Amino acid sequence: MLKEKIFYKNGLPVNVITANIEEYPIHFHDDIEVVYVLGGSIIMRNGYYTYKLKQGDIFIVNDREMHSFERTDEDNMVMMLQLDLAYFSRYYDSLRHCFFVTDSDDETDESLETLRSILARIMMEVIQKGQGYEHKVIESTHNLIANLISDFQYFVMEDGRFKNETRNKGNKILAGRLNRITDYMYDNYNRKLTLGEIAKNEHLSIYYLSHIIKEATGLSFQDLLNYIRVEESEKLLLGTNKKIGAIAEETGFSAVRYYIKHFENWFGMHPLEYREKYINKIFSREIEARYDLCSPSKIEDAIRFQVKGVYADYIDKIRTKPVIVDIDIHDDESEITGDTSQIEGIMNRPANKVLAEPYRRLMEMKENIIRSGSNFVVTTRDKFPGPLNSLSILVYSFDDQLIESLKEIKNQSELLKIAEEYDEKMEFLIRSNGLDGEYRILRWRLDSHVIKGMIGKAMDSKKQNDPRKALVEELEIEPSVYSETVICSDALSIRSILEGVGAELVLIDRQQTSTTYTQTDD
Repeated sequence: MLKEKIFYKNGLPVNVITANIEEYPIHFHDDIEVVYVLGGSIIMRNGYYTYKLKQGDIFIVNDREMHSFERTDEDNMVMMLQLDLAYFSRYYDSLRHCFFVTDSDDETDESLETLRSILARIMMEVIQKGQGYEHKVIESTHNLIANLISDFQYFVMEDGRFKNETRNKGNKILAGRLNRITDYMYDNYNRKLTLGEIAKNEHLSIYYLSHIIKEATGLSFQDLLNYIRVEESEKLLLGTNKKIGAIAEETGFSAVRYYIKHFENWFGMHPLEYREKYINKIFSREIEARYDLCSPSKIEDAIRFQVKGVYADYIDKIRTKPVIVDIDIHDDESEITGDTSQIEGIMNRPANKVLAEPYRRLMEMKENIIRSGSNFVVTTRDKFPGPLNSLSILVYSFDDQLIESLKEIKNQSELLKIAEEYDEKMEFLIRSNGLDGEYRILRWRLDSHVIKGMIGKAMDSKKQNDPRKALVEELEIEPSVYSETVICSDALSIRSILEGVGAELVLIDRQQTSTTYTQTDD
């Protein structure tokens, strides 16, 4: 089949595939796809044109456009970013009516560099999957769409090709009107459609409407209509076994000879010749896309090479080795390890009272400490080793240098200074083996700005007389809380990335089944 159904995972309205493509047969879909070549080159066919996209090129595949990929004589790395139009159209009324074109030949185009930067950020968020990454991916995608609408929307056709005209902001109203006109033509191409009908809908004279269509597309109304009919016929030509006469009639041509004439004009060959050439390069049960997904490390290397600033934002700040903690409930020889004296000594200092709040909450539960270090503590209410119904994890973004500073500070002013200057990034990975069933995960997170706000509030003895300002200040220092339910099959990993002075408390609890609460008569 020609139409590809895109499946969006994890509730994200964005799907990202980064792969070395061997062959991706002819297909189309109802959503927008942004193609970004991170390495090598790829042959792309879009409609009746064929392009060789090289490293750094970006190509926008609009909804309902037929396209395919095949490799060149070198390996490639291609990022395919698919956007759920049903989701994003709720925020942009005209998105379904937009047509985007990028001009990769202009290497000095700053707007293209902006697109590369946004795409790289989306890719890095998807790879790292840090806390709240879904929000960041959607936010970056909104930025991507805004840039597309602003800089890549309006176009003209010269000699049948598209030319970007987005820089002329005065054409926005005209672009909107043209989008409505072309959408109407796409929706009604398969019947007798006249210029007068559209002129009436747009409250324009036939002469003026004819003029703006010619100015915008380089085609007369009738030529544009025939182009749309030929373009739509491609789906029937390759996706069905219908005869040429039936296809001509179904796409609005009054005679087969007119269909053949216009098809040859746009595609450069007879419809039957076209069908024979491409019929074996479409999706079917036997023939599917052939590509190898790229590893995260290779993708990061490609991004680092092309968009250095973005890579630095995500990677260069992670200078310390990740803190990895393994917990195995099946290991009878597993022992309670770690020494809490160091972290306890820091938390008991009056100057560190604000930082100690998560630690205090954890200690109040009086659970069994099963793992600890200078910047983390793992506890449980259960006997360890053995089956776990609960697990509590507390992590602090403290490196050795910061720990030594926190041991010596005398007041909260010194703590605030440290919090303002410390910008290191730290990653924690807690791997628990032997957890089976459904667990609820509650994450209580104090980011750097929250910690600094809490310290500032603790130091400020003045009363705030402005209720609104007081509320804003209160909300600004509220820790973030995130909850989810997961089903485990022998393993559960918790990953936390903290930047600056921060902390996260993670509470994991087994969810009881309904049978557990069944009461019996005495």
